[in-house]
Amino acid sequence: MSMFLPEGNLLATEENQLYINNPDKLREAMVKGKILEAKALLCDRGHNLRLSLGGMNAVIPREEGAIGIREGTVRDIAVISRVNRPVCFVVTDITLDENGNPLAVLSREKAQRMCFDNYIDTLIAGDIIDAKVSRLETFGVFADIGCGIAALMPIDTISVSRIVHPRERFSAGMNIKAVVKSIENGRICLSHKELLGTWQQNAESFFAGETVTGIIRSIESYGSFVELAPNLAGLAEPYPDIEEGMQVSVYIKSIIPKKMKIKLIIIDTFENRTLPKPPKYFINGEHISRFTYSPEDSGRLIETVFE
Repeated sequence: MSMFLPEGNLLATEENQLYINNPDKLREAMVKGKILEAKALLCDRGHNLRLSLGGMNAVIPREEGAIGIREGTVRDIAVISRVNRPVCFVVTDITLDENGNPLAVLSREKAQRMCFDNYIDTLIAGDIIDAKVSRLETFGVFADIGCGIAALMPIDTISVSRIVHPRERFSAGMNIKAVVKSIENGRICLSHKELLGTWQQNAESFFAGETVTGIIRSIESYGSFVELAPNLAGLAEPYPDIEEGMQVSVYIKSIIPKKMKIKLIIIDTFENRTLPKPPKYFINGEHISRFTYSPEDSGRLIETVFE
C-alpha cells in the first residue's frame, strides 16, 4: 500500500492524530516534511483555508491550496470545495499571527507534489492502486488516488455489465481499488472491471435451478439482459411492464460456459432501487498485465492488455 493515501484515509489514524494535536510533534513533522491531515474549517475571503490543529490556528494560503492554483491552471473551486473536508498538508512554518498567537502555515500543494514525485510518477499501466471516489459524473468517476489528486475512470471501464450512471456502482467517499489503464501527459486514466472477476469466476457463484435477484440493464425485442453480478449478465425471456434499472427475481434455466450464456426467466419485479455495495474483488495483487474475461473454450477472446 502506498504511503500517499487518498484524502480522508489518514485523518483518524493514531499517528496523524498524535502529530496534529501536539505542538511539539507538529514542529517535528515540519522538520521531517511529513504529510498530515486535518479538516478544513472555512475558506476566507482571500480563499485561504483555515484549520485548527490541537488548538493552534493554521492556514493553507490560497496559492498553496492545490497544484495549479498559483499558475492559474486550476480554478479556486479546488480550494473552496475542501471546506468541511479533510485536507492533506505539510507544515512549512510555525509563526505568530497578527495577534501574537502561534500560527501554523501549511501547504497542500507541496504534499501533492511529493505524492506526484514519489508515487504517481512511478506508476505504470496495469498497477493496482487504492482510490477514493470523489465525484460522480454521467461519463465516469473522478477518484482521489493520493493527496487529493484526481484520476478519471470512464463509465465503460467500471464493470462489464453496462450501467447508465456511475452511482449504480459507487457513492462519493467510497474506498475502491483501481487499475492504471493509461498515462498520457501526466494524466492517469483508471479502469475497474478487470478486478471484478472473469465470466467463469462470476458464473461459478450461480447454479441452474436457482432463483436469484438481478437488475435489468437493457430491454430488447427478444428479451432483457439481467445483471447477476457487476461482471455477469444473463438473457431473460420477454416479460411485460419492466424498466431498465428495475430489480427482479430470476429463475436460472441454464448456464452455458462455451457460449458465455446464462438463460433466465423473470419471476417477479420490484420497484425499489438498492444502494451501491462495496465491490467484490477477485484480484488482490499490485499489478496485472493481462485480463482475460472470456472462458478458454468459449471460442471468443475478450481481454484487456495493459502496456
